[in-house]
Amino acid sequence: MRLPRSLQARLGLSVGLVLAICWILAATATAVLVRHEMDEVFDSALRETAERILPLAVTDIIGREEQGLTQRLAAIRAHDEFFTYVVRDPQGRILLQSHAADPSVFPPYDGPGFHDTATHRLYSAAVLQETVRITVAEPLDHRKKVARSIQMGLGLPLMIVLPIALAAIVFAVRRNLAPLRHFRASLETRNARDLSSVPANDLPAEIGPVATTLNSLLARLHSAFEAERSFAANAAHELRTPLAGAIAQAQRLQSETTDPAAKARAGEIETTLKRLTRLSERLMQLARAEGGRLRMDQSADLRAVARLVVQDIARKSAPERIVLTLPETPVMSDLDPDAFGILCRNLVENAVRHGAQTSPVEVMLTSDGQLIVANDGPVLPRDALDRLTTRFERAGSITDGSGLGLAIVATITDRFGSPLVLASPRPGSETGFQASVALPTEVTDAWS
Repeated sequence: MRLPRSLQARLGLSVGLVLAICWILAATATAVLVRHEMDEVFDSALRETAERILPLAVTDIIGREEQGLTQRLAAIRAHDEFFTYVVRDPQGRILLQSHAADPSVFPPYDGPGFHDTATHRLYSAAVLQETVRITVAEPLDHRKKVARSIQMGLGLPLMIVLPIALAAIVFAVRRNLAPLRHFRASLETRNARDLSSVPANDLPAEIGPVATTLNSLLARLHSAFEAERSFAANAAHELRTPLAGAIAQAQRLQSETTDPAAKARAGEIETTLKRLTRLSERLMQLARAEGGRLRMDQSADLRAVARLVVQDIARKSAPERIVLTLPETPVMSDLDPDAFGILCRNLVENAVRHGAQTSPVEVMLTSDGQLIVANDGPVLPRDALDRLTTRFERAGSITDGSGLGLAIVATITDRFGSPLVLASPRPGSETGFQASVALPTEVTDAWS
C-alpha cells in the first residue's frame, strides 16, 4: 500500500490510524478486565446465594414431618431466574429445589467449590457432615449476554466518537497546514519569469528555512537576470552611435573611391555593419521584452499601432507586398503599445524576410484580438518548427536574419499568458507558414 503524496493526507491518515488502533486496543483491554471482574462478581454472587440458602434449607428439611420428600418452591411472581439450585442428601435424592431448577443440569455432587459444565457454572456446599448438600447453577449464556452488553456499551460510543475524532483530526491538520497550502498555491500560480519573493508568513518552523532559501535564490536569480538584461540593453544602445558613424564612413568611402575593388569592399563593410545594427536593435527589443512593463492602466486601440508598423516596414523593405486586414471596430487592449509594436514588427519582418519574395505577406488583426501573420514558402519540418522560438535559431535559412525575432515574440506572449502558435503549412494550404497569437483585449477579458 502506497501512502498518499499529500502531507496533509499522510498526517490525517497516520494520526487517525494510530488513534483508532489505540482506542480499539484500550477498549479490548477494558472489555477483558471487565469480563474478569464480572466473573469474580458472578462467582461471588453464586457462592453467596448458596451460603444464604443452605441454612434455610437445613431448617426446612429438619422441621419436616416426613423425611426424604422432594419439595419444589413455588414462584411468587413471574421472573427470570438466573440462579437455580437443588438441595440433596448423600444418596443424591433431591430434598429441595427452586421452582425453575432442571435436575438434569446438576451433575452428581463432587465436593464443595466451583465446577463447570458445558452449559452452566456451578457452586456446591455441604453441612451436617455433608448430609445436606446444595448446588447452585448459573447458565453460561447469562454471562455471555452480560459480556456482550458490556462490549456493545464500549463499542457503540467508540463507533460514534471515533469518526468525530477523525473528522476533528482532519480539520485540525487542514487548518494548521493552511500556510503550506498558500505557499504551494503561490508557487503554482506564478509563471517562470516571476522572480519576486514568495510570501512565507506563518509557515511552520520546519518549512520556514525552505522558504527563506528559496527567496534568497530567487533574489540572486533576479539580480543575475537584471544584470544580463541591463548589459544587453546598454551594450546595444552604446553600439548604435558608433555603428551609425561606421556605416556613414563606409557609404562615404563608396562615394569617394573610384577603385571597384575598394568600393565593393566598402559595400560589404556597410552590409555587415547594418546586420550588426539590426542585431543590436533585436538585443534591445529582447531586453525590453524580458524586463519591461507589458500591461498598462488604460486601454488603447491596437489597429493604429499595427497600421504604423506595417506602413514603416512596407516603406523600407516591402513596398506593395504586405496586405493588412483590420476590423472596422476598435481593438481595445491594455497591452503596452511599444510591446505590441515590437511583437508585430518581428512577426511581419520575419514573414517578409523568410517568405517567398513573389507572394504577399498577409497580416490580419481580428476584432477579438487575434493577430495572424502568414506568408507563402516551403513547408518547415516539425522539428525545425519547434526550434524557431529558440534564440539565434534560423532553421537553416540562408537569409541574414538575427535568429531573435520569434524568440522576442515568444518572450512577450509568454509574459502575458498567451502562446505563440506556429503552423507550417499554413491552414487551408499545402505550403507556407503562419504565426498567430491571441492578444489580451477587452473582448477576450469579458469572455474569460
